Amino acid sequence: MVSTDIMKKDLAIFEGHRIRRLYDEKTETWWFSVVDIIQVLTQQPDYKAAQNYWKVLKHRLNKEGSQLVTNCNQLKLAAADGKSYLTDVANAETLLRLVQSVPSPKAEPIKLWLAKTGYERMQEMADPARALERARATWQKHGRSDKWIQQRMTGQETRNKLTDYWATHDIKKGDEYAILTNLIHQEWSGVSVNAHKVLKGLKTQNLRDHMSEAELIFTALAELSTRQIAETIAATGMAENQTAAKTGGKIAKRARLELEAQTGKRVVTGENYLPPGHARKIREPNAK
Repeated sequence: MVSTDIMKKDLAIFEGHRIRRLYDEKTETWWFSVVDIIQVLTQQPDYKAAQNYWKVLKHRLNKEGSQLVTNCNQLKLAAADGKSYLTDVANAETLLRLVQSVPSPKAEPIKLWLAKTGYERMQEMADPARALERARATWQKHGRSDKWIQQRMTGQETRNKLTDYWATHDIKKGDEYAILTNLIHQEWSGVSVNAHKVLKGLKTQNLRDHMSEAELIFTALAELSTRQIAETIAATGMAENQTAAKTGGKIAKRARLELEAQTGKRVVTGENYLPPGHARKIREPNAK
């Protein structure tokens, strides 16, 4: 189910076409209007015609037993009349598969558009090294040091090993991943993921891309500890993995507190890599 408690509205533009979308901060997922994408693919100026096309396509996909329709959700999106209506939405991964079901000269341009806006995942799944090199180039462009980039990539590898464990031990991707991630973060840092983002003045940006070297290291320590504890006790399901998450987070918390006592400096701060003038006024956390 899509989280609706923390959603941010936005519009994406493809060749002059408005693509409605919503960002779910809890799961860090963009949800796009399916009908808007269909309208581009079918090159239909009439919105109702695009709706009818999607209705027929949904029926056919259901009849064929496709999971595409099942993977779609419904969220309220603003319509031309200014009112909001429940509308079929899908994430980028589902849209990329859906595009293949619609014969259209716009299919490849849409895929390229998704890739350029950072939502392409298929090539990265086939060749993870490509994703890493693209990320490295982006971080270098934004002025990150080689040392920071190496720590960011090491932390991502640690994160991936943890989520790989969750995936094979009855943890559902999405809300349950988010719950466990937040639990680990709260334990080691003393603040929730969302509170940490607010502290740094972030909106839709990735928190880890704005962490200091120390924050990255302690996040990695907490997630490494969580995975190794989970493996030791063969944690399966939410209850057992929540126990591992709390324990792993506390290990990193003890290390953080000891470092802060020795240096007199907080590890969790409002420092970020936002362009000048984009950061909001911040307050130091009361992390314990």
